[in-house]
Formats: sequence, structure tokens, C-alpha cells
Amino acid sequence: MENRCFPSLLLLFYLSFSIVDPASAFLDPALGTTRVVFQTNYGDIEFGFFPNVAPKTVEHIFKLVRLGCYNTNHFFRVDKGFVAQVAAVVGGRSAPLNEEQKLEAEKTVIGEFSEVKHVRGILSMGRYSDPDSASSSFSILLGDAPHLDGKYAIFGKLTRGDEALSRLEELPTRREGIFVMPVERITILSTYYYDTKYKSCELEKDILKRKLSESLLEVERQRLKCFS
Repeated sequence: MENRCFPSLLLLFYLSFSIVDPASAFLDPALGTTRVVFQTNYGDIEFGFFPNVAPKTVEHIFKLVRLGCYNTNHFFRVDKGFVAQVAAVVGGRSAPLNEEQKLEAEKTVIGEFSEVKHVRGILSMGRYSDPDSASSSFSILLGDAPHLDGKYAIFGKLTRGDEALSRLEELPTRREGIFVMPVERITILSTYYYDTKYKSCELEKDILKRKLSESLLEVERQRLKCFS
């Protein structure tokens, strides 16, 4: 699917998030209006961002999405009731990265730890022991995991696609060390993003196309009348 209507993508990204009281951001974080969709053969997984909770992480992940870095990547870990984890795009994609994608994918972001809780549907960055080592791998929580609270950067949450996650949880798995991994590759076939404030633009475009088509048919009918 093609990206939706964006007059100025980068500007829209920064302007599209709600401003909230910082004190309340950690109790009930506000979702921005940007939505990202990962299309898999088990269904679409859609999520939004918490820009007031982890602004640098959000900026980084959204840029990776805009550059198409998650296309052909995969979920390397599916631990039922715990997490479904997206692989780092460096090494995780089946298609090679171009230079621009590689440059962004190799960047790390500071650990923006918060008081937001790790519950089902939350998006949380993966990292090594270094708290500032997060790059492009992240987990979607499949259950409550309070032992992760305050230790991993939460930057968004699922907005649609819980049924797709449930399908992933039922797939055969194998254990490799601490990781529970799916036997088959769960590929992110493609990705796109849109802004909920402008979501109706596709409908408006379809209506306009129909109107133009009907107008052209009417013009042709009138032209044929003139020559009949």
C-alpha cells in the first residue's frame, strides 16, 4: 500500500502529537496521531507513538519506518504471553539496506526510561546491557511484564491487530538459549504509515475520482448526442 496524504511529512510528524501535562504523561500517556502499519501474512499490526514519553526513540523509529527499513524484516522472537520481538533491521531484513537506510539503522538512542507500565500491547525497545544501546529492535508485549518496568524504553502501543498477535502466539516455536523463537520466518512484508487527522483523504480522493469519472461519461454522452 502506498503512503497516505502528507503535504510535509517531517513537519507533520512533529506537529501531529498532542501536548499534555508532563506529569500525567507517565500515568496515561497520550498517543500521537501518527499510525504505522506492519503487514504480515498473519494480518496487519498497527501502532501509535508516545512522543511525550520517549521523543528521541519515537523520532528514530519513525524515520526507520519512513525509509522503509522494516520492509522484509521479521519477528525473530514470539514468546506466548510475554513478547513478540522485531529483529534489528541490520541483519534482520532479507533485502539489503541502501546507504541511507544503513546509516540510520546503525544509530543508537539514549535509554528513555519512564514510569509507563509494560502491559499487553505496549511497544518497548530492545537493547544490550548498555542502557543507551537501543537501535531498531523492539518488542510488542503479549502480556504484563512488570519486571521490565523502568528498564526498557517504552515508546508506543498497539492500536489495531491484537488478533494478528494472537495468531503469532499459536505458531510452533523452538527455544534457543533464553529466546523462544518461531519455527517459521514471520516476515514483515511491507509497511506504511498515515496520520489519523488526514485518514479521510483517501475516501475523499476516491469520491473525487468517481465524480470525475461520472463527469467524463456525461461529457461523452453529450458529445455523442451532438453527433447523432
